[in-house]
Amino acid sequence: MTEQIKPDLKFINSVINAGGESLKKCFQCATCTVVCNVTPDDKPFPRKEMVQAQWGLKDKLMSNPDIWLCHQCSDCTAYCPRGAKPGEVLGAIRKLSIEHYAFPSFIGKAVADPKFLLVMLGFPVALFLSVIYALGNLRIPEGQIIYAEKFVPVPIIDTVFSVAAVFALIGFAVGVTRYWKDLTAGRKMKGSIVGAIIATVTEFLAHKKFKKCEVTVDRSRSHLFTFYGFVGLAITTTWAIVYLYGMHWPSPYPLRDPMKIFGNLSAAALLIGITLVIINRLKNADKAGAGSYYDWLFIGIILTLVVSGLLSELLRVLNVPTLAYPVYFIHLVTIFFLFAYAPFSKMAHMAYRATALVFAKQSGRDAE
Repeated sequence: MTEQIKPDLKFINSVINAGGESLKKCFQCATCTVVCNVTPDDKPFPRKEMVQAQWGLKDKLMSNPDIWLCHQCSDCTAYCPRGAKPGEVLGAIRKLSIEHYAFPSFIGKAVADPKFLLVMLGFPVALFLSVIYALGNLRIPEGQIIYAEKFVPVPIIDTVFSVAAVFALIGFAVGVTRYWKDLTAGRKMKGSIVGAIIATVTEFLAHKKFKKCEVTVDRSRSHLFTFYGFVGLAITTTWAIVYLYGMHWPSPYPLRDPMKIFGNLSAAALLIGITLVIINRLKNADKAGAGSYYDWLFIGIILTLVVSGLLSELLRVLNVPTLAYPVYFIHLVTIFFLFAYAPFSKMAHMAYRATALVFAKQSGRDAE
């Protein structure tokens, strides 16, 4: 029996508006699939995804692991004879996939839409302003700069960020569970899921797939710096929690403290990584595409986070309160934005790509 195809014209327009405006230029020559170094031999991408997107086959694309196995090397975009930019189109589809599985769904749509940027930023701004007002700390405090005593106490910050973290974890759990359910529906899983998870984590730690890219080969280095910068800062945060609640040692801590040294090195790695990401995007814009609002929002938030964090420390050491406290406020707002909205932003790529890789390895879809 012939399968009935029901094109979703609304979805086609969504792909175009999400950064895949070159979609209709594709005339199915398959150059993109031929030049891709990360595609499996069995049912390779991205040609079939371009067909599905042109026909508006939303359901097939949303449950397709290959949109996440694509690492947007942009070799396909660079060699496309029609300028259809398959890498950018698949990037747009990944954005729509995150929106599709997002919980709550309206936040997924809001984070991806520039019209709602002020609203999304306005929430943490209003939240922290309310806290500071309630504490009576709206005026710039005098004397030695001690953020935890004179601005926002650490227990309050920990409470706010703990709630944000729980919200983000719920969002990730619901979204990834929905995606995994669609991935595995009607498919036979062959291998061990534990082995697939271990193989995926190993691949993530080495960024093995990124090293296969040619046009944007420098992405491996920039992503490694960014990834391990985040890992280092996560370790630093845990270390600080041990200091504060385990050893009852309040901040600020001296710059020579091992935790501070490790944290500053991690921040430097993150700054180097995100700077390289920006340089590579601008350098390869003609070949690989400049990226969408969705891409640059994530880059801008990370850059603001790391710069405001380093400046907060520097201004505290130099004792410049008129600048230090406002910069620290920006830092708090940016941290909240990054982590509370993580399941709906490009940061969600880690979770969905990891899920697709686990599926690919367990089902035998992945190819070395």
